[in-house]
Amino acid sequence: MTSPEQTLTTLGDLRDFIHAELCRRENLVPEQFEMNEIELTRCGRPCGLQFSIQGPRQVRLSAVWAADRNMVYFYDAGGARYRKLQLSHHIRYCEAHAA
Repeated sequence: MTSPEQTLTTLGDLRDFIHAELCRRENLVPEQFEMNEIELTRCGRPCGLQFSIQGPRQVRLSAVWAADRNMVYFYDAGGARYRKLQLSHHIRYCEAHAA
């Protein structure tokens, strides 16, 4: 059986998966909450993306995709990391950044 994260091959797939996962964490309806995206840099070079959702009652959920490690870290409303996910397919950052 293939898990959803094993089928992530594009930045669009990654965005959709992260949005669904963050909404699931706090029982939010995905269609009602937009996800924001910020480019992360290290020494002036792009190295990943931070995704966040602002929910009701000041709830803020986030995830960070570390492009060099191809790893996604998920953070709950209290700021604690609740999941670390190693992606099975590498999404190259230059392709992701061009999208």
